[in-house]
Amino acid sequence: MINSFLIIVIVFTLLVLIFFWYARYASKSGFALDENKNDIPDSWEGKFNFLFKFKNIIILLLGVLIGYLLSLSSLL
Repeated sequence: MINSFLIIVIVFTLLVLIFFWYARYASKSGFALDENKNDIPDSWEGKFNFLFKFKNIIILLLGVLIGYLLSLSSLL
């Protein structure tokens, strides 16, 4: 059960990291408009403001959760 939950959390973490990477990539490459130069496309700022505001905390908590689940799993 723990192994399944660990895999789900790892996949979710990868999706979140790809989301943050694509936001930065889209604004840096000029694909999306970013007038205030904060690496967040202007069209996403209203929709996903919570995710970008707490990005570091979200990544930290997901990392701690992965470490905790790894200590409980039988994969290592």
